[in-house]
Amino acid sequence: MPCRVTASPHPTLLSLTQLLDRCDLRTQRRSGPGGQHRNKTSSGAFLTDRETGLVGEATERRSQAQNRDVALQRLRYLLAIEIRTPSPLVEDGGAVDSLESEFRQRYTGHPFRLNESNPDKAALLALLLNDLWVAGGQPSLVAPAWSVSTSKLTNLLRSHPPALGRVNQFRVHHDRLPLH
Repeated sequence: MPCRVTASPHPTLLSLTQLLDRCDLRTQRRSGPGGQHRNKTSSGAFLTDRETGLVGEATERRSQAQNRDVALQRLRYLLAIEIRTPSPLVEDGGAVDSLESEFRQRYTGHPFRLNESNPDKAALLALLLNDLWVAGGQPSLVAPAWSVSTSKLTNLLRSHPPALGRVNQFRVHHDRLPLH
C-alpha cells in the first residue's frame, strides 16, 4: 500500500479543533449492542478529512459526542499511518514546518512511553514513520536523530500494530526482514 505524501505540517500536528474544522461529520444509526436506546438516535459518528479522504469512525458508544471524539482519535492514527510529510533526515526532502520542528525538539530524547489516548502519540508516530520511510524502515538510522535507543523506538511502534505493519512494508520494499 503506497503512502500519500503531503506538505508539512503533518495533519496529526494540528490541534483537535483545526482537524475537526477540516472534517465533515456524518452521523447514522447503527445496529448492535448498546441497550434499548441504541437505535433510537443517530449516535454513530464518521469524520471524513476533506483533504485526504480518510475516514475515522466510531459507533460503539450511545453518545454521539463520545463517538465523535473516538472517531477523531481513530482518524488521527489513520492519518499517522497513511500520510507522509518531508523528513529532515533527507537533505533535499523539502522544508520541514516550524510546528514539526518544535514537536521534534520536544520529543528528542524523550522515553517514548505515551498512553494511547495521549493526543501527541499519533503525531509522534507520524513523524517517526516519515523518518523510517526515508531510512528504508531501519530504526537504527532514525534513533540517533531522536536521541533514543533503537529499542525505545521499536517499542513505540509495537504499541500501535498498524504503525509496525507500515514499517514492515517499508522494510519489505527494501528487501529487509520484518521487525517483530
